[in-house]
Amino acid sequence: MTVLLIDDDHEVLDASRQTLELEGFAVEATTRPEDALDRLGPSWPGVVVTDVRMPGLDGFALLERVRAADPEVPVVLVTGHGDIAMAMRAVRGGAYDFIEKPAEPSHLVEVVRRALEHRRLVLENRSLRAQLAGGGSLEARIIGRSAAIERLRTAVAGLADAEVDVLLFGETGTGKELVARSLHDAGRRRAGNFVALNCGALPDTIIESELFGHEPGAFTGAQGRRIGKLEHADGGTLFLDEIESMPMHLQVKLLRVLQERVIERVGGNRPIPLDLRVVAATKVDLLRQAGEGKFREDLYYRLNVVTVPLPPLRERREDVPLLLRHFLDAAAARARRPAPPVDAAALARLAAHGWPGNVRELRNVAERMALGFGDGLAGGPVTGAGGGGIEPLAEQMDRIEKQLVEDALARCGGRVGETADKLGITRKTLYLKMRHHGLHRGDFTEE
Repeated sequence: MTVLLIDDDHEVLDASRQTLELEGFAVEATTRPEDALDRLGPSWPGVVVTDVRMPGLDGFALLERVRAADPEVPVVLVTGHGDIAMAMRAVRGGAYDFIEKPAEPSHLVEVVRRALEHRRLVLENRSLRAQLAGGGSLEARIIGRSAAIERLRTAVAGLADAEVDVLLFGETGTGKELVARSLHDAGRRRAGNFVALNCGALPDTIIESELFGHEPGAFTGAQGRRIGKLEHADGGTLFLDEIESMPMHLQVKLLRVLQERVIERVGGNRPIPLDLRVVAATKVDLLRQAGEGKFREDLYYRLNVVTVPLPPLRERREDVPLLLRHFLDAAAARARRPAPPVDAAALARLAAHGWPGNVRELRNVAERMALGFGDGLAGGPVTGAGGGGIEPLAEQMDRIEKQLVEDALARCGGRVGETADKLGITRKTLYLKMRHHGLHRGDFTEE
């Protein structure tokens, strides 16, 4: 991502460039706005920061030319004090923001960072739309030929553009976040943010701030304003995984959000309207939880407009070969080695497996197979590096440790606390090992 900086004043240009480069931004600086136009296009990964008053092509004319090339390239106008009214008109005409001269460094950095993030999301969503129009179809994302998966794809296709909240119900590892992302990417909200929050992975003390955001001084340590997950998902989709783990007092607030589509930040009084879709996911029977007083019944019925069940892998064993090939190809590409062949005997053993960790467990099996661990279930013999060579002992031990950690997490349903207890190590040690082996903390629960 690049910041294209334009100003006919050399001193101002150099100062702004140094400010941004010290913050780690890639900057291209020029005094000639005409030089900028050749770089622009629908796939250009950057933002424009330009002075308003320049000889020849001024900031307003440049804004118009940029918007003609791509209306979603953020253009930030830098103006003198007397130009602010003019700059506001430009913002209404399509400029991303404006900064008053002389630019205060921290404010310049903040505006540029937001503009770059906006551009990144635009390009990412364009890429997703292109995938959905071609190779990114639902068949390529929700993989399988079983009747259960056909029903799931039909449900996702039918609900993608429906303006209703959705509850996903399925065991750990069945792909609930994948289905939620598919609902988002295939629907009219695809240009907005997809924001995921695991309700079981955050302590009660911070989950409210994560959801609703906070104002400066709302609590000890709240030095600045923070936009919460709900507000960040405005215009898009909020995915709430492990919804059954949400504290009861927050369930009341979430119910109000679902009913009124309005929030207030922690420590704030101003109502903020939202336009978002909520997709929640659970692995437990929420109605039974409500009967036991562990989940609010009114929230259950508000979430349960449409419930989409996700089948466990043991109920669609015919999909194992197709899924295995998909994961094997991906794992082999990451390991920069050819995907190993899978014989009929290995497929039979895999098809007969119980798959308590579902698709996530199968993905881990494919990772082990790609690294030479037999059929991936029992930790078969290592094939050796380079087709017969012997790898250093440290590398082999590191790989074996990763296999053991992945297998333990899968057998414990992704619950970190239970896994640490079973392995006889502290939760902190397990997290360090997960980080070392590239296992993302957000994929698992804190239990």
